[in-house]
Amino acid sequence: MDEQVTEQSYRVTADELRQFIERFERLEAEKKDIADQQKEVMAEAKGRGYDTKVMRKVIALRKRDKEDLAEEEAVLDMYKEALGM
Repeated sequence: MDEQVTEQSYRVTADELRQFIERFERLEAEKKDIADQQKEVMAEAKGRGYDTKVMRKVIALRKRDKEDLAEEEAVLDMYKEALGM
């Protein structure tokens, strides 16, 4: 009886584990598809004359908190002024 319960528990756990792994694998595939689409967007932008390196910086800036960004820019301006830039 005890062996049967353990075997059944193992089977359920194995099934559940397989489901988690398969879900993760599907998400990995979706992530790859999205990354490919992002590359296509950048290639298209580059083909139209945009500087994709700068675009990536703008995208990174848009993700940041506005207050942190403003503070960093103020310090940068102060440093540049101190160096006569």
